[in-house]
Amino acid sequence: MHTLSGEFSPDCALNQLKSKENTPNRPAYLIDTNVISEIRKGKRTNRGVRAFFRQAEADASPLYLSVVTVAELRRGVDLIRHRGDHPQASALEAWMATILSGYAQNILPVDIETSQMWGHLRVPDPTHALDKLIAATALINDLTVVTRNVDDFARTGVRLLNPFD
Repeated sequence: MHTLSGEFSPDCALNQLKSKENTPNRPAYLIDTNVISEIRKGKRTNRGVRAFFRQAEADASPLYLSVVTVAELRRGVDLIRHRGDHPQASALEAWMATILSGYAQNILPVDIETSQMWGHLRVPDPTHALDKLIAATALINDLTVVTRNVDDFARTGVRLLNPFD
């Protein structure tokens, strides 16, 4: 889905992002914000993250983003702009547009089922609200969450993969 230089490959993305149907040989993944943000580093991208995207491409594994990740990316761009670093904000805005274009068909919303699962996951521990919303999205859609923050998801019952390990 992404070249080793960190650039987005829309053609490859279209091949990967078509089906929610998961099989044991072809798992599907929900990419957390910290993982999608890592690929922006280009050649400095963590080796494990590079390997994950390479393997997902080879396996034709579907990849998804949550609307929560879209919101977190937007917040990051706007924070940098608010601090006055307009060149960096513009660069991040362009990168984000590329990511959103490539994942356009695979950005998962928060629907009624996901909302109810999220409410369930927040009792008795209401911490990490956004991570639990991502976990709820993954549970409802039978996806594995790809994240560096596995501890934040630990008690949700969602399948996890940490490509940074």
